[in-house]
Amino acid sequence: MNVSLTPELEHYVSKKVESGMYHSASEVIRDGLRLLRERDELHRRAIEDLRGEVRIGVDQADSGRTRPLTDELVKDIKTRGRKRLAQRKGRNPE
Repeated sequence: MNVSLTPELEHYVSKKVESGMYHSASEVIRDGLRLLRERDELHRRAIEDLRGEVRIGVDQADSGRTRPLTDELVKDIKTRGRKRLAQRKGRNPE
C-alpha cells in the first residue's frame, strides 16, 4: 500500500521519528491508525448508548409515563444536567 501525505503531515511524521518516540514512519502511521480505530469504537459505543437512552424514553412515552414540559421542569432538567457535568469535571456545581 502506498499512501500520500500532505507536506505538513510528512513533516509531522518525520519529527516524531526524529524525536526517538518511533523507529520509523510506518510506526507513526500505525499508531495513528490505532488511535483512529479507538476513536471510532468510542463513537460507535456512544451512539449505541444514545440509542438505548432514546429507546427508554420512547418506551416511557408509549406507556404514558410523561409529564408536561413546564418552565419548572426545564429548570430542574438544567440543574440536574449542570450537576452531572460538574461531577464529571470533578468540581462542585455552582
